[in-house]
Amino acid sequence: MVTVLSKPDRLSDVERAHLVDPADDSYRIARFAPTPTMSALVRRYWIPVWSVPGGGVRAQQVLQYPCALIVISDRYARFYGIATGLSRTELEGTGWACGVMLQPATGHLLTGEPMHRFRDTYVALPDVLPGGDALVARVRTTLAPDPADAERQRAAAALIEEALAPLLPISAEAERVNDVVAYVEGKPDLVRVAGLVEAFATTERSLQRLTGRWLGLTPRWLVQRRRLHEAAERLRQQDVDLSRVALDLGYADQAHFNRDWRKVTGMTPGQFAARFAAR
Repeated sequence: MVTVLSKPDRLSDVERAHLVDPADDSYRIARFAPTPTMSALVRRYWIPVWSVPGGGVRAQQVLQYPCALIVISDRYARFYGIATGLSRTELEGTGWACGVMLQPATGHLLTGEPMHRFRDTYVALPDVLPGGDALVARVRTTLAPDPADAERQRAAAALIEEALAPLLPISAEAERVNDVVAYVEGKPDLVRVAGLVEAFATTERSLQRLTGRWLGLTPRWLVQRRRLHEAAERLRQQDVDLSRVALDLGYADQAHFNRDWRKVTGMTPGQFAARFAAR
């Protein structure tokens, strides 16, 4: 059983997923929710504005949720499938981006294709969104004068919502996919697929077909990613006990936990924890 932090001290899902270096102050990110009407399609917006000094490069690393993304920046406009490993973006110079985290089912609704075709890759946004070129131009016109301005950020989000609105209403099966993902993300003590099967009164095979078609993922991946998100939160605590974290997350031993964490993030749990130990 996972030892859960008390509710006021829990990190948000954004904080869990972003493997931030607490010493990096080169960027600011505005985050806000969609309008209620669009909440079935959009999970959140995020708009980073950055200025990296001295010709340097700052890497942003994210343990992505099982959701496709839309990103319109001052340099490109892309539809991203789900990153099964660690999503990495390098910031340099000055710039901005308008990001949309879609709900889990929205990627398939938008593309009309099995999502495994977009796994760990991206395509130009106009390739999957009718009128995408016009949308990109309008978003850039809106944000370019001052991408940090809150009113302009909201106006850009409204343009994106207008473009996605024809996907509403979503089907009962799409709702079920969203519900499955929400259940996994809300259960830090869920460490086995069997618990997910029981919660939805179905079979593992049925869940595999559902998540495979809509997400390009397996139920096991969903559970494993949730375990890593929980680990990302626990490793930020002071005086963290790595062996205890491994045990609470259902690993046979610390070595197995170390292997899984390092395989995805490229660093050991101890190395990640050390970022926060002095703070």
